[in-house]
Amino acid sequence: MSKPRTPVVVLISGRGSNLQSIIEGMQQDELAIDIKAVISNRPGAAGLEHARAAGIPTETIDHSAFASREAFEQALRQSIDQYQPQLLVLAGFMRILGEEFVQHYLGRMLNIHPSLLPKYTGLNTHQRVLDNGDDVHGASIHFVTTELDGGPVVIQVQVPVLENDDAEGLANRLLQQEHRLYRQAIQWFAEKRLQLINGQACLDGEVMEKPLLLNDL
Repeated sequence: MSKPRTPVVVLISGRGSNLQSIIEGMQQDELAIDIKAVISNRPGAAGLEHARAAGIPTETIDHSAFASREAFEQALRQSIDQYQPQLLVLAGFMRILGEEFVQHYLGRMLNIHPSLLPKYTGLNTHQRVLDNGDDVHGASIHFVTTELDGGPVVIQVQVPVLENDDAEGLANRLLQQEHRLYRQAIQWFAEKRLQLINGQACLDGEVMEKPLLLNDL
């Protein structure tokens, strides 16, 4: 008898590198999930092709076609909910989400951010790391809350900043680690080991006082 699979919807805006990694994890039975749909807010997002190639339904809900953020998020929510996901995965989804939307999915929405949160919320993280002379960079998986990039962090990965790094090279080196990072967090959620309880990330029923580090696992 096969294990039950957690129904998932993935939101993207771009090339879908993390999406492709998650699809491969599902196909290889490393992730106990079933991706019900991939939804993009940008027409022609390259990541949609990854989903189509895997036979996963795709939708585009173009945020620019709506008069307000609220109207866009209402349409997005209606689209998501028809698939009845237990987990919503933001994989390079480049929209700030409003309070009503976030509350609707609270505790079942994960995001990946390319920095060692709480450092460097927002955009251009790789260049900001270089500009500040940091010797370590990384990525974080966190539960989404109404605070931008401010939800409880679950797991992080670190990469060294090399002397000859530019933003693109640093981003590309980090991306390889992001794939492993996101798959680990998703699998914990699918196994019902990872939960948001009273606003705190909990693993195996214990409050996570600080994020785990993938480098140490």
